[in-house]
Amino acid sequence: MMLIALVMLLAVWLLLTRTRIGLVIQASLTHPETVEALGHNVPRVLMMVFGAGAALAGLAGVIGGSTFVTEPAMAAAVGSVIFVVVVVGGMGSLSGAFLASILIGVIQTFAVAFDNSLVTVAQSLGWQLSEALKNNSVMKLTISQVAPILPYLFLVLILIFRPKGLLGTREG
Repeated sequence: MMLIALVMLLAVWLLLTRTRIGLVIQASLTHPETVEALGHNVPRVLMMVFGAGAALAGLAGVIGGSTFVTEPAMAAAVGSVIFVVVVVGGMGSLSGAFLASILIGVIQTFAVAFDNSLVTVAQSLGWQLSEALKNNSVMKLTISQVAPILPYLFLVLILIFRPKGLLGTREG
């Protein structure tokens, strides 16, 4: 499945950066009047982009259908993480979205594997904690219990320190 995702990413990237139609698509998004003056039908170009996006979404659904439980409420579970990936990667950046998806996946996977709380980490470092801190419910949370909210914490950090995303460019 990862191979298919990489092939899809490479194909879209090559199409948008190395072909004439890719240049027309990019120009249609930023300067539609100029593209229309050059003789291209901008509504048709945008319709074809929408159709290609729907086809890629369908392919992703076929791939993801065998991996995830497919149910009507699936968008509620996966949609917010997809939003985080797009914003963290940088709006309009394919490579940024890919990098962000890999980073978020690795962060969540490793977080689930660790069963240490802040109390156990502090004690292993030799810090003396008071009884109130040892019994604090927030301090007792393990990293694996906090794993579902880590992508959102990562999003907040990215928005604070790099608002345009990892590989995004800010348009002026």
